[in-house]
Amino acid sequence: MNAKTTLLAIFLGVLLIPNLSTACSVLYYIDSTTGKIYAVNSEDYFLDVDAYIQIEPKSKSKFARLWYGWEDFAQGGINEKGLFFDAAVTPEQERIKGYGNPKNNLGDKILAYCATVEEALALLEKEKIALNQSHLMFGDKTGNAVIVEWVDGERQLHWIEDNKLIMTNYLLSEPEAGNYPCYRYESIENRISELKNDGGEITLLKVGNTFGKVGQPARELENGRVGGTVYTSFIDITDNKFFLSYKLSNKNVIQLDLNEEFAKPERQKIELKE
Repeated sequence: MNAKTTLLAIFLGVLLIPNLSTACSVLYYIDSTTGKIYAVNSEDYFLDVDAYIQIEPKSKSKFARLWYGWEDFAQGGINEKGLFFDAAVTPEQERIKGYGNPKNNLGDKILAYCATVEEALALLEKEKIALNQSHLMFGDKTGNAVIVEWVDGERQLHWIEDNKLIMTNYLLSEPEAGNYPCYRYESIENRISELKNDGGEITLLKVGNTFGKVGQPARELENGRVGGTVYTSFIDITDNKFFLSYKLSNKNVIQLDLNEEFAKPERQKIELKE
């Protein structure tokens, strides 16, 4: 599959998001015919951040892993065991007594030590993590996936149904808190239905195309900074293939074979550039 061809088919239209700097869209999807698993993420933020891909090698106690983000903080990623995660900002909630937000690179730690969704959830409990301004999606190579939220003093789990799990910027446990209805969520859901009804072979290209109206072109925001889609990642979790487009450009595409990357002994940092 040609990565540039894939991306050309994906970014055909957009829906402008008023609060663009906090926008994020994530999909975990299972092809019911083949059992293959895919994950797609679109990260919208200020375009002047120094985003990069970090690849950490395997060690005696840690899994090899790849994550993407900025300022030494993983916004999302995947490890050698096929555990995928991503995060999205949500309306602020009251903090839960005895729990708190992470003080370190939580995403890297989860990918380093956890092989499954259940292990990731257990680590959050062990570390007493309860995010009060975002929720997390975890999906693994077995087809298990969940969105975890902390609302009204309790942890809420939303498990995968009908082979799909979608996450944007509203709380599934409490939509009335804000950012709902979400046109990005609805667009992805509608395109998945079209994908199923099409009846043809499902590929990463077709799954990625469910994000056709999610990408955000660069535009100046009220604070004078320029916002838009920083990057969009496309992962074939079953076959360990990774693609990333920087700033919606078909010229700035990174294509990686995760089996090869995770076998390398050295740490890698891939800076995202135009």
